[in-house]
Amino acid sequence: MGISDIEAVMALITKVARSGERTLIAIAGPPGSGKSTLAEAVVKQLNSRVGSEPLAALIPMDGFHLDNQDLDKQGLLSRKGAPETFDAAGLVRLVRRIRTGGTDIHYPLFDRTIDRCQVDAGLLSAETPIVVVEGNYLLLDDSPWNALAGLFNATVFLAPAVEVLEERLIHRWLRYGFSPEMAAEKARANDLRNARLVLEKSLAADLLLTQQTDETENVP
Repeated sequence: MGISDIEAVMALITKVARSGERTLIAIAGPPGSGKSTLAEAVVKQLNSRVGSEPLAALIPMDGFHLDNQDLDKQGLLSRKGAPETFDAAGLVRLVRRIRTGGTDIHYPLFDRTIDRCQVDAGLLSAETPIVVVEGNYLLLDDSPWNALAGLFNATVFLAPAVEVLEERLIHRWLRYGFSPEMAAEKARANDLRNARLVLEKSLAADLLLTQQTDETENVP
């Protein structure tokens, strides 16, 4: 992710935002694309423009991971991170509530230290005018995910080359302490499978960022 990516998203938000109305922005892309880092940077820059009241909030899709126990019962634990391992319908309901606005809204957050979601851990103020939602499947053209696209004012899609994603994903597992062999296995067995699905089956976005350079550091 570079400065130009942040500036491109900021310009898109400026273009679609309307005074007195809530603006919803989706930042989507495959695992390892840097969408979380980009979304965090955009929200930080938006909030640096104002005083004490936040102008923008970030809602990560990861809060809708299904619990490991449920995934184990369904034989899906090894596929954690795939579309079927999320509560997609719950995410659609949340984004619709955010779109409607008018009240403070609690939402779940994923805690990586315990590898599970914390219900109602996040709080979105009714007064926050810009909401950035980030996640792999926000533009996936499969039900019920495809109900999301029409709820956003604008959408962004990060699409690095598969070779770049593979290197980043292996690097991620190496940072978690896995051996080079295990890191490559984990990246190729599940992460890259999900990445290809996102690249091949996502709806067109308003802004496409191809990320020609490979920046592995701090890519979540």
